[in-house]
Amino acid sequence: MGLAAKLLQKSEMTLTKPTFPAPDHDHGRCTAEAIAHAEEVCARRAQKFTPIRRQVLQALLSSHRPLGAYEVIDELAKSIPRPAPITVYRALDFLMENGLVHRIESRNAFLACAHDHAHDETSMVAFLICDHCGSVGEIPAAPVAQSLNAAARASGFAPKLSVVEIAGTCAHCQK
Repeated sequence: MGLAAKLLQKSEMTLTKPTFPAPDHDHGRCTAEAIAHAEEVCARRAQKFTPIRRQVLQALLSSHRPLGAYEVIDELAKSIPRPAPITVYRALDFLMENGLVHRIESRNAFLACAHDHAHDETSMVAFLICDHCGSVGEIPAAPVAQSLNAAARASGFAPKLSVVEIAGTCAHCQK
């Protein structure tokens, strides 16, 4: 059995249905729950959830697709004076460090996240990016990450970050 087949067989044991929002979901409730989650995470970690951090997260929550930093700035400029890019980047860094935002490398963009993720290879997720609607789903990818990291270490490489992004078509767009 080849490496790809072994990885697929191993990953099938733990993968769950991706977390794509239904097109007709209650977005207001979804956003409120994500903000409440952020408040709880920041309180638990004794971190300040400042107004700009909250506003950047709310801008990312305005849709379920990843936004670039300048798209975040444009979204914020609809309701507050246009912030400086460095201000937004600092807020994004804070939100990423606290697991409230993911960076989608292939899009050079950011995505709000309301899930608790540990920061090790056992909790790695894969991002499923819809080419049609732009929404992003997450699935657990720990077995894949562990296998890739083990293969990298076996070749003398010291991995520090594994990001898996898969482009395709979500179930909603396939209909």
